[in-house]
Amino acid sequence: MARDIKKVVLAYSGGLDTSIILKWLQETYGCEVVTFTADLGQGEELAPARKKAELLGIKEIFVEDLREEFVRDFVFPMFRANALYEGSYLLGTSIARPLIAKRQIEIAKATGADAVAHGATGKGNDQVRFELTYYALNPDIKVIAPWREWEFKSRSDLIEFAEKHQIPVARDKRGEAPFSVDANLLHSSSEGKVLEDPALEPPPYVYQRTLSPEEAPDKAVAITIGFEQGNPVSINGTRLSPAELLTELNAYGKENGIGRVDLVENRFVGMKSRGVYETPGGTILYAAHRAIESLTLDREAMHLKDQLMPRYAELVYYGFWFSPEREMLQALVDKSQEHVEGEVTLKLYKGNVIVTGRNSPNSLYSDKIVTFEDDAGAYDQKDAEGFIKLNALRLRLLGKRRKK
Repeated sequence: MARDIKKVVLAYSGGLDTSIILKWLQETYGCEVVTFTADLGQGEELAPARKKAELLGIKEIFVEDLREEFVRDFVFPMFRANALYEGSYLLGTSIARPLIAKRQIEIAKATGADAVAHGATGKGNDQVRFELTYYALNPDIKVIAPWREWEFKSRSDLIEFAEKHQIPVARDKRGEAPFSVDANLLHSSSEGKVLEDPALEPPPYVYQRTLSPEEAPDKAVAITIGFEQGNPVSINGTRLSPAELLTELNAYGKENGIGRVDLVENRFVGMKSRGVYETPGGTILYAAHRAIESLTLDREAMHLKDQLMPRYAELVYYGFWFSPEREMLQALVDKSQEHVEGEVTLKLYKGNVIVTGRNSPNSLYSDKIVTFEDDAGAYDQKDAEGFIKLNALRLRLLGKRRKK
């Protein structure tokens, strides 16, 4: 069964599943394992992951803080595109996978590993996202996906394997988890078990990153976000790094019950799934970015972006971050952001993000032209007659044909 693999880089969380995978790789492939644990702002202490890897005999252990790179090079480019999958999902899990996979490939090169491995199941999207990135960045890399290979059928099988190999199993991990969670600085997602019936409201304990709108303060909170070239750079006049800015927006969103989404989505592998997502800071940022664009983007540029956005979002969701088509779309998006600069003021209130003002030195809004008062010759209303007649010409010809 085992292929000729000498060393593998495993995406390692330190949890029970990836610890079992680690031992399974050693036992099944007889290979050396390198662990890689990424801090993407998931809110968990990562020191235990290092200690657990050491306990399992791993010599090469990588634990890296990638929060700034994650937000700067992955989240912000996606938000410049206003990417929404199927109208509501801000792609929090999707956008994290290419960064993790990229670092695995880089570590494999640095350590001389000939393979990489991940803990994604054979039913989900993440296996696709990881592996498309692996192959895009190293076409010759060997990929191991244990959930598609091993014979374990149940949680009890995994626990039995862990106990046999003296892998520590926390008491709260022995039973079936009520739902699965993935989290990073942009969002948390919850799926499975108690959430599998889309007709039932999620239990309150599912939500981890936001207060319910009912529990949020009764008074609105006003904030101002500053933008440069389509990227947020400040909150209330204070400049912040990308990760710092998203962290602060998350705090505002959490306290005001913002960013909850309960949806049924179409997975790339073909099935529908129900997920509960919390994207507090991202929801605020999305509204603010659309607002500053409304002031600074030409109409046709904005409409073209909106037409292309579903395709861009689909590419991110499916795992094609490192594809030429995503990079081409990104170049178009980034060209459109050259003059997207200014400030947006918003009110946050009980789950709502309300834009109350926007201003920009590059504004295309002209009060002299749009005013209902005397525009002092800035716009000749008589010109509209010819404009309308020209646009109506084909409709009039069609109308005459219908009369015949």
